[in-house]
Order: sequence, then C-alpha cells, then structure tokens
Amino acid sequence: MQLSDLLGADAVKVFAHVTSKKRLFQDLADIAEAAYGLNASDTLDALQERESLGPTGVGHGVALPHARLHGLNRVVGVFVRLEKPLDFDAVDRQPVDLVFALFAPKDSGVEHLKALALVSRTMRNPEICIKLRANSAPSALHAVLTEAVGTQAA
Repeated sequence: MQLSDLLGADAVKVFAHVTSKKRLFQDLADIAEAAYGLNASDTLDALQERESLGPTGVGHGVALPHARLHGLNRVVGVFVRLEKPLDFDAVDRQPVDLVFALFAPKDSGVEHLKALALVSRTMRNPEICIKLRANSAPSALHAVLTEAVGTQAA
C-alpha cells in the first residue's frame, strides 16, 4: 500500500480560514463526496462520532481524523492544509494546520490499520511536514505526499 493508492489528486485542498473543527469536518466530508462519491452527511456524522471518542490531533500541527463508512470498497484519504491553524484539542495543545483524513469500509480490518499507520508515519516525518507547509498548490501537496520516501505500508 502506498499513499498514491489512498489519495486522489482531487482530494487535496488548501483552505485560507476554517472557523471550527465542525466546519473542517464538513469540508472534509464535502471533498470526500466530490472525490470519491461518499455521502457527505454520512461522512460528517462518522467523523464526528469517531472524534467524540477522543481527539485525532496527534501533535506537531497534525490531525488524522478517520472514520469507517458503509458503501466504501477501499480505504481513501483527503488531505487539507490550513493556512490559519485551527484549535483541534490536539494531544500537545498546539493548533493544527495539516489534516489527513482517512475513510475505510465499515468492515475493513487490517487494511484500515495499515493505511492509518502509513499516514501516521508519513505525517510524523518533519521534512515532509516542512514541505507541506511551504506549498500552497494542491498539486504540489499531492506530489509531496505521494512521492515521499518511505510511504509504503508493510
């Protein structure tokens, strides 16, 4: 599994200003609907339900929201870079500006975990995060993510 298997070029966006976590989740759901045909309302509900279990802000300005959904046949992702960091209740209490959301089939087992591990490993790489923060073009962000060295899951 590689990030290029999970992340479509049309699922990468840059937002100048997002006012709340709920608004961010709505934006992620809208992108997932446009890029992968997911139902935005169901996706939003699933993201909020997962987030209610505990914040998905993993620290260093990175959030990895994720949800399982009916009607999906593979794991897919959405990446958003926020020009203005958002308070996300992250573990280190730092605002978030890099958001990689994953959506997996409701009954997916190990594939969902492999994808989450792959994204987590990638987003923990300081060099990749620096490149992501230095670019504003969605195509450049997609290239940084999908061409990153070591972005393969076991």
